[in-house]
Amino acid sequence: MTPFTLNLRGRLVGYDRPAVMGIVNITPDSFYAGSRVETDEAIAARAIAMVDSGADILDLGAYSSRPGAADVPVEEECARLRRALAVVRSAVGPLVPVSVDTFRAEVAEKAVGEWGADIVNDISGGKLDERMFDVVAQLGCPYILMHMRGTPATMQTMCDYDDVTAGVIAELSAQLCRLEELGVADIIVDPGFGFSKTLEQNYEMLRNLKAFGVLGRPILVGVSRKSMITRLLDISADEAVTPTAVLGALAVERGAAILRVHDVAEARQSITLLKALDPCLISE
Repeated sequence: MTPFTLNLRGRLVGYDRPAVMGIVNITPDSFYAGSRVETDEAIAARAIAMVDSGADILDLGAYSSRPGAADVPVEEECARLRRALAVVRSAVGPLVPVSVDTFRAEVAEKAVGEWGADIVNDISGGKLDERMFDVVAQLGCPYILMHMRGTPATMQTMCDYDDVTAGVIAELSAQLCRLEELGVADIIVDPGFGFSKTLEQNYEMLRNLKAFGVLGRPILVGVSRKSMITRLLDISADEAVTPTAVLGALAVERGAAILRVHDVAEARQSITLLKALDPCLISE
């Protein structure tokens, strides 16, 4: 990876090694039950444990994107995130970067503008809310541009690519240009593993991850405990911590700058081992 910086509320934060983003789901129905926390005490404990284990960023989600998940009214998503952000800030302080996992511009606007979030993580890459790019530009915050076709309910019917790597890069590039025209400076690219890709396409895209470097932005990889692991190995999400760490290390080797994971300690250990094996892991 190439070192990068993020402007977090006027504070320039540099990342000279692969970063780990810890997942905190304030939902009752996320695909991996072990990631769900609902009470204030559980949210605080999860945030503290992740930071203590080496998380560089915490990612709060209040709307499950798994196929078949119940719709969450915007008011409920806002209520969950507002409470969780207050709890997390009280638990880990103001300097730990926090992103909000939402595709709704209204939620992003309040989370960053009023409740203390630093980053917007949008699974739809701006395609599910036409206001999102304008809001992010007005907020001046970092934005995670993920690739997905359709909606969580329809995405797995939209996996028709001539070449999945080239197709995803082309679609991300179009959205990236729109963001740049609006003046959004800090953009992180997420290929969207598991979203509108078949099992085979996920591995083809991971195999070709270095190609995403053409976009000139930090690459985030989120494969943690996903079905691309559990289906291939015929295991449950509860059993997927080791293969998640393996794929994370391979992603870093192929240029990933951020790993979005449920298991922070294992991701950090994988990065440390990989760095010991290859001291040239970081590009100067």
